[in-house]
Amino acid sequence: MTLPSYDELPDGRAWSLWPDEFGSLNLLTPERVLAGKACVERGAVFALNWDMELPDPPLFGRSAFVHKVNDLDHDAGHDDDVSGWNTQSSSQWDGFRHIKHAVHGFYGGVADEDHGIHHWARRGIVGRAVLVDVGRWRESVGRPLQYDQPDPVEPSDIGDTLAAQGSDFEPGDILLLRTGWISWYRGLDAAGRSALAANLMAPGLRPGTATARVLWDLHPAALAVDNPAVETWPPGALADPELFGKLATDYEEVAPEIFLHFALLPLLGLPLGEMWDLDALAEDCAADGRYHCLLTSAPLNLKAGVASPPNALAIK
Repeated sequence: MTLPSYDELPDGRAWSLWPDEFGSLNLLTPERVLAGKACVERGAVFALNWDMELPDPPLFGRSAFVHKVNDLDHDAGHDDDVSGWNTQSSSQWDGFRHIKHAVHGFYGGVADEDHGIHHWARRGIVGRAVLVDVGRWRESVGRPLQYDQPDPVEPSDIGDTLAAQGSDFEPGDILLLRTGWISWYRGLDAAGRSALAANLMAPGLRPGTATARVLWDLHPAALAVDNPAVETWPPGALADPELFGKLATDYEEVAPEIFLHFALLPLLGLPLGEMWDLDALAEDCAADGRYHCLLTSAPLNLKAGVASPPNALAIK
């Protein structure tokens, strides 16, 4: 299949390519699964889900869950309940029901209630993944990311990191982008974590058409990162103040320049993973110089679910 470039997409939308609930996941063909299998040489396994209890406190005002262990009758053992759990409180996939475009709606024009993470769960997510360790590369060239600021990962940083790693990226690969944010978060004390949750500022991809173009033209099946929001936070922190004045009259053009999610989820159909724990995988990749792996992910089979832990493994 010949994929159009970003500039060839009508209205920046990929709907005509895949008018369904999977978007770019359609690129995970049997051939791409076999390409992922070919990456397995040592049988080394890396679990990519972060602790469910982290961040603590949760970010974005999300609820902290309560875990209760129950005793079974006759002292036979236990079961447990988790209440107040937000599926986006830790490592997650953002499903297509998470964000809609104010003009075009949800991805593909599909009705809200017809989207759901269960579609991805029943299909499964398996393929070749490539780690793009932007955090390590930025530090190596004297431009370390500032983890307590909306420090942008520039569109060119992606290609420059791939080149420095000697990594190839093929259409249909899953892009794993590491900033190093989780590693930094682990070093915060309780007071620092509470202050962060109260006033979140974090690095990430620079919002805007230039980033959407670079991502689309790589043709990934999905994008997963280790920072809280994929893009810089808070939204609009890097934008020209004049853009906000244009929202009312030119929303369709201006909004993605402020909040990249508006372009990636509802228009391009690119699944987004957030707060994935990529640190151990990154250490191994840096040690052996191989940044590609087989990736598997089994989201929750939750009908009409908005999001899910990725339940992701990388295998080398």
